[in-house]
Amino acid sequence: MTDDRGVQDSFETKLAAGELAITARDVELLQAISAHGSIYSAADALERSYSHAQRRIVELEDTIGPLVERQRGGVEGGGSTLTPTARELLRRFNRLETAFSGLTDAEVTVLDGEVVERTGELGIVETAAGRFYSLIVSDTNAVEVAIQADTVTLTAPEDAPPADETSAQNHVLGVVQEIKEGESIAQVTIDIGAETPLIAMITISSSKQLGLSPGQETVASFKATATRATSRDINSS
Repeated sequence: MTDDRGVQDSFETKLAAGELAITARDVELLQAISAHGSIYSAADALERSYSHAQRRIVELEDTIGPLVERQRGGVEGGGSTLTPTARELLRRFNRLETAFSGLTDAEVTVLDGEVVERTGELGIVETAAGRFYSLIVSDTNAVEVAIQADTVTLTAPEDAPPADETSAQNHVLGVVQEIKEGESIAQVTIDIGAETPLIAMITISSSKQLGLSPGQETVASFKATATRATSRDINSS
């Protein structure tokens, strides 16, 4: 995939891939495919032409690479799931739209943890919410793990990809506590079993596609490189 380049046209976020501009309409289609399990059902839910939706997916794939894994079926085209490339595209678009909304100082979740394994700059940190892969910026094992809200992706539990099929090594099941909506961005507070809840910042369109509401389960995913473990002053704990 090419580098991100945002173009603001009538306040519309776009993601450039070569000469192709990926828009919120494209993202909405991919999200609907993930939610409804086929291009046909996604087009129907969005009240769009199936042929136009299919053609647009092919056009995107010609530039970006495989986005939808298709299974043979009847007249409705069979089942479809998003590829890791498509999920990464959704994450990048979400980050870009967050930046356009002026939310450069995204919320950060900080969890106390203990480093249990190190491999170079990366390691595994044990927290109350489970074990997370993280960048380790500390010589001590008592650390604070910082997770920036705009690096967190939310997925319905049944749609969460296996860990070996995504670059986001960290996956945690949680329950939505609260959703605060701005003009285009939603801040989602999630109980992940720790004293401190996880904050995720996603687009409102993503929140609506997921049907998020308080009390609903969701899977939060984020990369090890987006997670930093720094030294914790154990005397102040």
